[in-house]
Amino acid sequence: MIKVEYKHTEIAAKKKLGQNFLTDRNITRKIVASSGAAADDNILEIGPGFGALTREIIAICPTFTVVEKDPKLAAFIRSEYPGLKVLEADFLETDLELLAEEKPLRVLGNIPYSITSPILFRLLEHRRSFISATLMMQHEVAMRIVARPSTKDYGILAVQMQAFCDVSYLFKVGRKVFRPQPGVDSAVISMKPKQESPVEESDGFRRFVRTAFHQRRKTLLNNLKESYNLDAVESSTLKLRAEALSIEEFFTLFRQLKPLD
Repeated sequence: MIKVEYKHTEIAAKKKLGQNFLTDRNITRKIVASSGAAADDNILEIGPGFGALTREIIAICPTFTVVEKDPKLAAFIRSEYPGLKVLEADFLETDLELLAEEKPLRVLGNIPYSITSPILFRLLEHRRSFISATLMMQHEVAMRIVARPSTKDYGILAVQMQAFCDVSYLFKVGRKVFRPQPGVDSAVISMKPKQESPVEESDGFRRFVRTAFHQRRKTLLNNLKESYNLDAVESSTLKLRAEALSIEEFFTLFRQLKPLD
């Protein structure tokens, strides 16, 4: 267990919470600048830790909300930044609709490696509650989000995210700027929900994508035939693997399918 101390507050960094604290102020400034944060934004920071990113956000927007699961760190942020609204809670259980009631959120955060995917899918599920999310995460996950068709990184995460959001890879962050130092590099990405939903039934589309990629080496026919009526789909499409389809082709295929009862 690695202990991290800052301004007379010491915590034992918890691996299960993915606690790796950013120490390079140039990086935090770059993240905030990339986010487009403004003084009148409704900002939500995920997992402020010792406030490395918080300090840069507050220079632009003096009042915003942070959600921090670790009680000791939540107490530190309350003491250090008394003007902020501190939610001592799990982000995955936070009511984003309530926070966005008056104005959509602008989300920032150095998100824990251990729950990156659940955080991303929660944001995706509540995409009407935010205008942008600028997030630092494991480099490998960032590459999977922005992956293109017919590459090894292209899969469920890429299709789900790119279907409903405009996603951008912003910049890489080396592992040496964290305490404790993780075993991998990080990257910062931007997510901006699309103005119009590309499909009427977004939950059904997400189920369809998971089914299409169920076994990557199998064709779409073999992955989909037990769940959907495929009569309206061209046989040449069904001979392909899911990784060969572009986002638009996924939309087209989804509209041609009928779920089996």
